[in-house]
Amino acid sequence: MNNGVLHELRNSLGDVIAREKAYNVPALCGRLGLEAGEESEAMSGKFRYASARLASVAGDRLVAIAELLLEEKHDFGLAELVAKVSEAGTSTVTELTRRRLLAGFDGEPLCTEYDEIEFLETIWPIAAIPGSQNTVSVDDIGFRSLKDDIFQHMRRNDDWSNRELLERLGLMTASRKLLFRFLEASVHPSVIDDGLQRARVERTNSHLQHDGYRLTRSGSISGSAVFTVAAHSIGSPADAAISSALQRFDPDLIHGRWTAALDRRSHDPAGAITLARTLLEDVCRWLLDELGEPASEQVDLPTLYRKLAKALKLAPDDHTEQVFKQILGSCQSVVESLGALRNKLGDAHGGGRKRAKPAARHAELAVNLAGSMSTFLVATWEAQSDPSGLGSPSA
Repeated sequence: MNNGVLHELRNSLGDVIAREKAYNVPALCGRLGLEAGEESEAMSGKFRYASARLASVAGDRLVAIAELLLEEKHDFGLAELVAKVSEAGTSTVTELTRRRLLAGFDGEPLCTEYDEIEFLETIWPIAAIPGSQNTVSVDDIGFRSLKDDIFQHMRRNDDWSNRELLERLGLMTASRKLLFRFLEASVHPSVIDDGLQRARVERTNSHLQHDGYRLTRSGSISGSAVFTVAAHSIGSPADAAISSALQRFDPDLIHGRWTAALDRRSHDPAGAITLARTLLEDVCRWLLDELGEPASEQVDLPTLYRKLAKALKLAPDDHTEQVFKQILGSCQSVVESLGALRNKLGDAHGGGRKRAKPAARHAELAVNLAGSMSTFLVATWEAQSDPSGLGSPSA
């Protein structure tokens, strides 16, 4: 931690402590582990009292003191400073990614379900943050807040874009914690409708994933998805291609299975393998329904695939070229193996102590195979359903 940051942190701590009543300052400093003193000293200058005791405190302990103080006295500025110090040396969200994220909010409402200024107040204390004094007229008196500026430029004049608003809120330089808090709030179902939520999550992830993060579904409220930002393996180019194809095909169920499987590959291999098999099964059932050949719930994955392959003319017997027969026969083997792998290594069935545990590489193989097969099946169905006649009726 450099001297400039230490100085800023000490000053911020002193400011927060100095807001306490003078007769309470010695006790507060004592609870923070700082040197005790007399009430009369605090009476003569609260900030000076606190600063004298913080001056010799080393960096790591200074952060610990700040965290203790925040448990008692929440302060937005101090919390943001502590977050930035804590994030130093860890993976960042680059300036370029932030610029792209903020630009994406132009041309659409920040919030569709209630007042946008109320939404901003759930994240920033905009009524307490100083505004731009350049906008103060001769008739204005007293403190002008950022909330006043927002009302002026977003309501009265309507001359700020959403990007400019978010820049003035400090998101270009904010801590990663604050940025993620805003991104999570911006896609919460209480803030925006389902249609905008899907588009915003997809757009946000298209930028955020390059820095190793993504919005991941973490729960639901009244049937609507709730997302949190989580670390994400950037993965291979195939991940993005499959994601794009499955998003177009079915942005809810199918794409949701795929993204959940991707997210679990590293930290929950067994769960990822189960989701990989479920993804392929869902695709098969969906396509069979579209083709007017629905299958019962009891039919297993290999049987589903054979039925779908026959309907799409992807069965080996539908082709005379030996190379196609071999490739399509291998596809059948892949599907059967995925079902067997899920039974052996997935989390859908319990296992004893000696049961083999899958590694991340096993999960990556299963998920990528399921994604590739799903994309191939969808692409074949789309080609055969193409009303222009440009699609090929064969594999």
